[in-house]
Amino acid sequence: MLRRTYDGQVCSIARALEVVGERWTLLIVREAVSGVTRFDGFLNRMPIARNVLSDRLNNLVECGVLERVLYQDRPPRHEYRLTAKGRDLTPVLLALMAWGDRHEPSPTGPPAVAEHAACGGVVRTRMVCDCCEQQVPPGHVVRRSGGSGLSG
Repeated sequence: MLRRTYDGQVCSIARALEVVGERWTLLIVREAVSGVTRFDGFLNRMPIARNVLSDRLNNLVECGVLERVLYQDRPPRHEYRLTAKGRDLTPVLLALMAWGDRHEPSPTGPPAVAEHAACGGVVRTRMVCDCCEQQVPPGHVVRRSGGSGLSG
């Protein structure tokens, strides 16, 4: 969770950042989407301090992005599984990945690709108009107040 809140702002983006806007949070979700479920698994995949990981996992559970599931009684051990709310962050991760590959590229090329598990095809995010079903380029999106356009 961010250390500053957005009190007084009616903004969907600000509310989302309250849940996933901290530096490590989306990286933890990235690993969960990739199948990591155990505390040590997250530690092995990321250079994150144990206390920071514990805090971020607890926050993601509290916010309903992950659920904590007991997998061992003695001593008690838990897995962290994505909820539907957490899985709904997949397009956000893919969009950030594509943006990073395009605007902050690695000299050796993209470090990962997103593939469709069923056929192996590359998965991309696209903006499509609900009305005409046409793909919409970023420069053709306008933000409007209220329920008729993009929120905050």
